Amino acid sequence: MMTLDVSDWASGDALDLADLRGRVVVIETFQMLCPGCISHGLPQARRVHRAFARDQVVVLGLHTVFEHHDVMGPDALRVFLHEYAIEFPVAIDRHVDGDAIPATMARYGLRGTPSTLLVDRGGRLRHSFFGAQDDLVLGAHIGKLLTES
Repeated sequence: MMTLDVSDWASGDALDLADLRGRVVVIETFQMLCPGCISHGLPQARRVHRAFARDQVVVLGLHTVFEHHDVMGPDALRVFLHEYAIEFPVAIDRHVDGDAIPATMARYGLRGTPSTLLVDRGGRLRHSFFGAQDDLVLGAHIGKLLTES
């Protein structure tokens, strides 16, 4: 089953993916200094968050810092989330001492940010997309997962 290895929650209440079983979970991994995250990944996650009923689809953000660690700490992230009006919960991927790649990013072999992860109702990671995805394509994948029991 998919799990997140986080050090803290920058916004929203701490969540466990196991508690979200029965719903499709969309996880948007991002860095606040990532141009693609700001121009595409986060706006798309906001659209998904607004478009689907929360009892069916849950959107989570995962701040996955693998560069510029000194300037992208939790305090800066909280300001960023406020300024960009991010309404869904955002966790901070756990930093691993001596490694630039954080724990969840390494566990699932993510290539960079933005990445979008789709977790099915049973808690299994079903899709991992790197970079910009078309809204209709992402919506189709979410819709397919919603039809599964």
